[in-house]
Amino acid sequence: MVKSELITKIASNFEQLSACDIEAGINKILECIGDALTKGDRVEIRGFGSFELRHRLPRNAHNPRTGEKLVTISKYAPHFKPGKEFRNRINESRVKNITIKA
Repeated sequence: MVKSELITKIASNFEQLSACDIEAGINKILECIGDALTKGDRVEIRGFGSFELRHRLPRNAHNPRTGEKLVTISKYAPHFKPGKEFRNRINESRVKNITIKA
């Protein structure tokens, strides 16, 4: 599902809200999460999961085209950890949808 599909799905469930309002709300949520991560904060949405930054150390690498060896710079990358309720809901739905092939 992409963001536009999410907006359409929410709009179909909440007819009193316009698609523009829903899009603005989603954009604001994503902006707030990004701002918090930029400041080094952790974002936790109970029942869904948490977002935090993970530090990646420099590592030895190579350019596959030229074979040149290089060392990458250290960086931070966002990491999402699903919450227990969300993870259980996903696992339960996957078990129901698995068909056993004989």
